[in-house]
Amino acid sequence: PVTLKILQNWVPRVSHYFDKEHYMYVGQQIVIHESIEHFGAVVWPGALALSQYLESNQEQFNLKDKKVLEIGAGTGLVSIVACILGAYVTATDLPEVLENLSYNISRNTQNMNMHKPEVRKLVWGEGLNEDFPVSTYHYDFILATDVVYHHAALDPLLATMAYFCKPGTVLLWANKFRFSTDYEFLEKICNIFNTTILAEFPESNVKLLKATVREN
Repeated sequence: PVTLKILQNWVPRVSHYFDKEHYMYVGQQIVIHESIEHFGAVVWPGALALSQYLESNQEQFNLKDKKVLEIGAGTGLVSIVACILGAYVTATDLPEVLENLSYNISRNTQNMNMHKPEVRKLVWGEGLNEDFPVSTYHYDFILATDVVYHHAALDPLLATMAYFCKPGTVLLWANKFRFSTDYEFLEKICNIFNTTILAEFPESNVKLLKATVREN
């Protein structure tokens, strides 16, 4: 795998409760509002890693006019980068995160010539076939960043990844590895999918993986 450093442009924090972070990807300035009230309302290292990788590897992963689903979209940074790269993006997360997610995506994409992104609720492992029926929804790319940490929803997360990853779909998962449960989840991913480590970011313990369905 490629060893990389995460490049980040930032401004000092202005509030204990609400923050603006400034980023530059694909020639566009992106302003992200963060909140400490939810894990999903903060930009984590995996989002920076995947955003940087997508920007730098557009020939390998061409998102133009592709259907992209981000699970656990959080602040929306990765979805915004995917939009700038020309994708049809659906950004999903828990209901309590959607207001800030929608605000960030709308603010950073409203004046750009791109496919209009969609923001939807997605609770891992719940109502997948009702809300995203296989007959209607097929995605070229599934994006996920820092969705694996010390929480109890790892099995539903794995089931969600397996549900959306159909033949022809590419899952790109970037994660900061902190706990033994992170490596256990990685092992489960490797058992289900064809998996490749695309890049590692040693200073932040982030690994970026590509996974595809095993076809019989």
